[in-house]
Amino acid sequence: MRSHARRVLAATACFAFLACSSARLDVVQRVEHIDSYAREPMIVEHPDGSLFLAGYGQPHPQVWKSVDHGATWMRLYLGSEAAGATGNSDVDLAIAADGTLYIVAMSYDRKTHEGTGMAAGASTDSGSTWHWTPLSRARFDDRPWIETAPDGSAHVIWNDGSGVTHAVSRDRGATWMTTGRVHDKGGSSHMAIGAHGEIAVRVTPSSASANRFDRRVDLIAISSDGGATWTTHPAPGERDWNAPEEKEITPRWVEPLAWDPDGALYSAWCDKAGLQLARSDDRGATWQTWLAAPSSVRTFFPYLISRGHGRLAASWFSAASDDFADLRWHVAAIDVTSSPRVIESAAQSLESARPDPERGNALFNDTGGEYIALANLRDGTLAAATVIQHKEAGRIGFTWWRFRIPE
Repeated sequence: MRSHARRVLAATACFAFLACSSARLDVVQRVEHIDSYAREPMIVEHPDGSLFLAGYGQPHPQVWKSVDHGATWMRLYLGSEAAGATGNSDVDLAIAADGTLYIVAMSYDRKTHEGTGMAAGASTDSGSTWHWTPLSRARFDDRPWIETAPDGSAHVIWNDGSGVTHAVSRDRGATWMTTGRVHDKGGSSHMAIGAHGEIAVRVTPSSASANRFDRRVDLIAISSDGGATWTTHPAPGERDWNAPEEKEITPRWVEPLAWDPDGALYSAWCDKAGLQLARSDDRGATWQTWLAAPSSVRTFFPYLISRGHGRLAASWFSAASDDFADLRWHVAAIDVTSSPRVIESAAQSLESARPDPERGNALFNDTGGEYIALANLRDGTLAAATVIQHKEAGRIGFTWWRFRIPE
């Protein structure tokens, strides 16, 4: 494993985006599906046009499928626990160009607040049948991500308090090989794979379900050989990382990355000024930074995807109050091809509430996870999914959203 010992940051000035006041992302579809818990829903589109959504909250992994562009959804049978279909916590989905569908799921002990394992499932028939492989059964297993590369290989990362591990499958999920550590400390905050197979992993201080904290770990690891070797660079920008026992300034967990088709790498994060975005044209060695979405209130939990050359989409939360009474979520299309500009949607509310034991079980607004996932759809629209989590009202499930992006 190679590491850059000195911090090399070019073009560090922070530029604000041009707000596009005449255009806005419009909601063109909003579908509520009441079924079961689907926290932190992840979404992908199959080459045949089918949509898949995964979320957690039940004792086993869950995936829903839509064959009518999101109008209706059906829950799939992923197999039995004996067949390996395990996982009651963090999930991620990925789809390969040949249609192979992948899921990775984490098992978590809610009594000890510790992860207990990772499992990967693969389907080659659009979700009808699944093959499962246990990836790990280690104490503190945490936060998996799965992505596919242009050559058809599938890549998974996770952490266990002793660093970030990488595994790969080159046979459509039939077998998996662990290649070793991406880094020997820190958490697996996010992963992205570029058009030429380059892998970027965001490694952050918190790991092992917040049971470990390595303050000096705040980096991006890059592999150009399928995960065999890794080069590390300091992450762009500054963050108010705080140990779990300290007062948290900005809620943090996922620090998303995205590659565009030309090989530019993007990093997003939130701070006191709002949503920040950085671009690197040399695989993380140097960065240019913009203030993408200024905000007068606290912003947190961003997510980021590429939409093409110099074009991205981002989501994030905002709340001025500590009790999230004014919690909102946002989505925006971002263009840095010429004069940087951002086109936002209207701020959206979230139907997600949980009882607070410290306040006599009074309900408080909850984000339903640490990000709102996005996906590009073949019809040119942008998809998002949010939780519905209001048990007291008998409403548990998710909301499917599509946004039209003006040209």
